[in-house]
Amino acid sequence: MIGGIGMPELIIILVIVLIIFGAGKLPEIGAGLGKGIKNFKKATNEPLETEEDVEKIDGKPTKPQ
Repeated sequence: MIGGIGMPELIIILVIVLIIFGAGKLPEIGAGLGKGIKNFKKATNEPLETEEDVEKIDGKPTKPQ
């Protein structure tokens, strides 16, 4: 069970996706979803590169100007 979603719910979602997109588009959708998740994990695990990056996230300057 994933976050309160059981097997019957997953099957219903899969059937709806098949009806909407068709079986031919599923590999493309899966690949795009996989790339998105991979990029998200990579971005959350990378350290911030510069002080400017920290400023952009915090909204506060790190040095007095």
